[in-house]
Amino acid sequence: MFLILDQTQRAANRQVSMLSSCSDRRNVWQMIVVFRRTGEKRYAVEALREGLPVVEINPAPGYDRRIPHDMMHMVVEARLGLTRGIYGQLAAGGNAGTFRPVANSDQSVQEARRERKRVTKRGQKLLKNGRDDCTESERATWICWQEWLARSSANKRAGNTADSGIKQNKLDEICKHLDELSSQWSSLYVGQSVAVSWPDLAIVKSGR
Repeated sequence: MFLILDQTQRAANRQVSMLSSCSDRRNVWQMIVVFRRTGEKRYAVEALREGLPVVEINPAPGYDRRIPHDMMHMVVEARLGLTRGIYGQLAAGGNAGTFRPVANSDQSVQEARRERKRVTKRGQKLLKNGRDDCTESERATWICWQEWLARSSANKRAGNTADSGIKQNKLDEICKHLDELSSQWSSLYVGQSVAVSWPDLAIVKSGR
């Protein structure tokens, strides 16, 4: 059954409120990330943050039927604790340089413009402070992508990651989450979505 985006967003917003009520906001920012198939080879990503504007990237880069590029980044950054990578910046109120506020019909043109400026200003600051984490995220995502593909192949042999600097237990955790999310993502039809909480990577809602 196809999911209507508003239904996913309402469920995700409830989850954000529940998560934030039991977390220390000084140390971690909770959010819901929605990955939506928008076409045969297209997808979009939305970040739902409590008390902050919803931001999205549409179309998002690196579509893959098994698992999209930005979903790979989310898993890697969460499990490696990259708090100022793409998703850490989003959770802290930034835009990671590529996300844009979602249009809100209740806002005036002036309010929407001011909101875009606020998001951009905070996004630029977080992007500057997060350069090292973003660089590491790109490197680690490539390594984990190769490792996951190797483990998923017929011979089930792991890739050559001995000198990657990523501990084996972290690679195991990352590949486990990628397996779970790939199973959800690869079963979606156009118009369906899967929502995942950050940073625990729990699946909040799926179109399956």
